[in-house]
Amino acid sequence: MVKLKACRNFSKWIILLPVILFAMHLTMGCATVPYEKGLDIEQVDTLKLKPQESQTERGRPIKLIDYPGHYVFSLPSKLLLLNWKIDNHDISRESEEMLQQYLVDNDLNQVKVRLNQYAPGAEWIRLFQNRSVGAGWRFTLGIISLVDYTIIPGRLFGGDHYNPYTNTINLYSDHKAVLLHEGAHAKDFARRKYKGTYSAIRLLPLVPLYQEAWATGDVLGYNKEKELIPDEKDAYKVLYPAYCTYIADEGLRWTQWWINIPIWLDYGIRLGATIPCHIVGRIKALTIDDSSSKPPAETESSEKSNPP
Repeated sequence: MVKLKACRNFSKWIILLPVILFAMHLTMGCATVPYEKGLDIEQVDTLKLKPQESQTERGRPIKLIDYPGHYVFSLPSKLLLLNWKIDNHDISRESEEMLQQYLVDNDLNQVKVRLNQYAPGAEWIRLFQNRSVGAGWRFTLGIISLVDYTIIPGRLFGGDHYNPYTNTINLYSDHKAVLLHEGAHAKDFARRKYKGTYSAIRLLPLVPLYQEAWATGDVLGYNKEKELIPDEKDAYKVLYPAYCTYIADEGLRWTQWWINIPIWLDYGIRLGATIPCHIVGRIKALTIDDSSSKPPAETESSEKSNPP
């Protein structure tokens, strides 16, 4: 009986393979589009930082919270991406500065960045003040997003993400590609006139795969444009398998309508889905020519609009 049920579950999962293969094809080609800098992309109604407010804020280290977050709750994510820096709750100044440079380069001057910080009060205020997202979306999906942020704090459980309803990047991982990926989501939303609608359509099939592919491609293109070869290689090794977790998420989300998948199988499917993308990401990294790398001293520097 158990074997019959497993076979039935497997047969229903098999029909999602075309989606997975198509999504992998998108991923493999997502960095081929020429990189485009964001120029004056923030709109008139973009939520502004307060006068003298720092764009980037860092949470005070609290070992009682950060250690369980790093050594316990983040282990599944670390295993999926094979990287110890995922959700380690200790973001280096070097990673912070690279994200700041990305924001400066793309004219993202008003987006808020929280490094391992739990600030529900400030985020609820930003939600109510953010007129760039329609009230209908802010007071439905926006409230849901902040209830989740408040009662399941990323400060403990991790989960790097950009919240378009508050125009805030929340970060817990010390990996440059992950930080830039969330910055790329902020860039993507900054270009959109109907930000709430663009966020809401993520509930539709395959839309998350497009949005994640765009952000992944932007990060890879940015590293290539700046000739940051080591960072570009690291990005392939993490962002490709990360994208495969979104493919698995998409398949599992709709499979749950048909069958009840146990937690262990759910995670096993996600883990299995990352394997081909780990392989492809490492192959892509190996094909990059190290001789074109730009020495750190020669990398383009710009003034930080909001120094830490």
